[in-house]
Amino acid sequence: MEEEIGFLGLGIMGKAMSMNLLRHGFKLTVWNRSLSKCDELREHGASVAETPAAVVKKCKYTIAMLSDPSAALSVVFDKDGVLEQICSGKGYIDMSTVDADTSTKISEAITSKGGHFLEAPVSGSKKPAEDGQLIILAAGVKSLYEEALPAFDVMGKKSFFLGEVGNGARMKLVVNMIMGSMMNAFSEGLVLADKSGLDPQTLLNVLELGAVGNPMFKLKGPTMIQKNYSPVFPLKHQQKDMRLALALGDENAVSMPVAAAANEAFKKARGMGLGDLDFSAVCEAVGFRPS
Repeated sequence: MEEEIGFLGLGIMGKAMSMNLLRHGFKLTVWNRSLSKCDELREHGASVAETPAAVVKKCKYTIAMLSDPSAALSVVFDKDGVLEQICSGKGYIDMSTVDADTSTKISEAITSKGGHFLEAPVSGSKKPAEDGQLIILAAGVKSLYEEALPAFDVMGKKSFFLGEVGNGARMKLVVNMIMGSMMNAFSEGLVLADKSGLDPQTLLNVLELGAVGNPMFKLKGPTMIQKNYSPVFPLKHQQKDMRLALALGDENAVSMPVAAAANEAFKKARGMGLGDLDFSAVCEAVGFRPS
């Protein structure tokens, strides 16, 4: 593990993933747009670089965990970006959730400079990131996937190699579209129970014992009843993923009325100023006011 790994983006997810790598003995050079976010990583042994290009220059391969397609493109194509230093023998792994077109654009740019590219979006939020329990959905250059597996094994509980670039992005959008749709149905159920004079906590107990019991309801239900929406997965990012998933549906002529309705609820929540809260705050847009 002597070779140094680069890491770009130290938000909720990137910071937790970087910490895990450091804890397991990996050498890291990190960068974040707000450099002050690097301080805690530096205290745990990471080196800090002032630009994405400087990270890439120093490291055999570099991981990025960024908020959305525009951030993912900016880090690659802007001045002092990844493209300025990527070259033969270097790899770039984008673990951000973006659409397949964005991923393909980045892949082509990296490849044109002789570099290797892997997209590797993750399924999982803050707690799985902290615990090294993410699910990694990789696609692209197989040799880079194999090189990165020791790091993936620290950050995640399972990695999938899905073939050509775009498949990882598409799989992640399908997963998050299902998750967002489920969260809306769950929110409507909590509201309906409460307005009908039922105890929302009893609803949670009943759901957990039945066929629809799942980790998300078990984790989010109690905090939603307490109206605690500390951001684990920000609502604005969930809405972005719903939008990208619906665009994928358009491309493939797939009718997605449930996802479309869920997207509208997330947009309403953003309009209410809830975008930076956890995506479970969508229940406020549905009208959840526990008595």
